Amino acid sequence: MTAKRCRAKIDIVKQFTLEYWKDDGWYVGRLKEMPSVMSQGETLEELQAMICDAYQLMVEDAAESAFVPKEKQELSISL
Repeated sequence: MTAKRCRAKIDIVKQFTLEYWKDDGWYVGRLKEMPSVMSQGETLEELQAMICDAYQLMVEDAAESAFVPKEKQELSISL
């Protein structure tokens, strides 16, 4: 799967920074803004596709396991 195909699966396109490095011949990387989304690939293109899949799985899992009531409040905070 290419990064272009991944965008079609996600309703809202967000820009992330892919931090990557070479490890024993593999490209290994993570999303800088979401360090728990990590993957690897034999090529940089494969790494991008795998990161996209990992992000999509994380989003789907969060959506399935989180209950948010219809009536809710929002507050902007700085961390």
